[in-house]
Amino acid sequence: MMNIPKNIISRDSYISKIEPFINTSLIKVLTGQRRVGKSYLLFQLMNLISEKENNANIIYINLEDLTFDHIKTAKDLNEYVIKNLSSTHPNYVFVDEIQDVDDFEKALRSLALNDNIDIYITGSNAKMLSGELATTLSGRYIEFTVYSLSYLEFLKFHTLDNSDDSLALFMKYGGLPYITNLPLNDDVIFEYLKNIYSTIIYRDVVSRYNLRNSQFLERLVIFLADNVGSLFSAKKISDFLKSQKVSISSQQIQNYIKYLSSAFIILPARRYDIVGKRIFEIGDKYFFENIGIRNAIVGYKTNDIAKILENVVYNHLLFCGYTVKVGVLNTQEIDFVCERNNEKKYVQVSYLLEKEETIKREFGNLLKIDDNHSKVVVSMDKLAGDGYDGVDHSYIRDFLSTIY
Repeated sequence: MMNIPKNIISRDSYISKIEPFINTSLIKVLTGQRRVGKSYLLFQLMNLISEKENNANIIYINLEDLTFDHIKTAKDLNEYVIKNLSSTHPNYVFVDEIQDVDDFEKALRSLALNDNIDIYITGSNAKMLSGELATTLSGRYIEFTVYSLSYLEFLKFHTLDNSDDSLALFMKYGGLPYITNLPLNDDVIFEYLKNIYSTIIYRDVVSRYNLRNSQFLERLVIFLADNVGSLFSAKKISDFLKSQKVSISSQQIQNYIKYLSSAFIILPARRYDIVGKRIFEIGDKYFFENIGIRNAIVGYKTNDIAKILENVVYNHLLFCGYTVKVGVLNTQEIDFVCERNNEKKYVQVSYLLEKEETIKREFGNLLKIDDNHSKVVVSMDKLAGDGYDGVDHSYIRDFLSTIY
């Protein structure tokens, strides 16, 4: 068995979700942006399995490691695993960044036929993994999306108190786990985040999709970063770019946005008609999976705090397991309509509730929703109080400190 890194900080919320599926026939699939900690979750699972089964045969393949450079096809992967199987002990197979193997799903389908193999894989391309696995292994895998550190995980990793200063660091630098090893200052952190961003752009987007216009792709990302939380359609972006003397079709923009979403750089929030209970075809919002990368791309400016706040709230709701949409109620917008296990939650995000008109607007929009589901306004106001006419009010730090 390989040497597992020591002093791993456990991400218990993920382990608790995955653990019930250990020793089942389902392939465990961990997806997420590069460097969010998928490999370390595999190590935690290996430790957990080894503690429970002293005789477990663990096969670990890291496809970013030159040691495994010979594994390029499904046949190579299948042969390597078969060669290293134990006939007398239970086998656990872990494959990191499996999207780098051609036709990987064929190898998984073959290996899954062996009742003495329990399979775990990671990947950094949502569309490819879900598409190939759904086609080839329908009903035989379960997927877990891994996100950057939540606020509470950030405090745990950095051994910080839950304070306004810690919140400010989180909203500026985001939650990539490795920054635990770096001094928390702008020059160092943003340089690291820019390098990670470049790696994702060129390995998971430009190279994977053979894009020629990488310069436009980066301009598109900057545009999205500068307009986080705004409603967009591909046509609207195309029209804006034409005004900047950049000519590109709506269809090409749509494709590029899909590629960025598949690499988890941006995450879309679809528009949802609350009354008609339907998804609109156009006009999504886009948020950054990692707010630190967003800030590294366009700079961290106090003028952007409202945008950053909305992005951070969106990320927290995803971490809590909600499917998150942008609500439309007649002519009003509800920032987030969140659903999980048949429960629903409505969330409005406001920087500060200093004016009466702001209070009436933010709480009033939620009060117009004619149901009994939970409703909350999240803001930077420390004295959140008891809410307004039955709608809760939460200070952002309290909101991020709660796993809903």
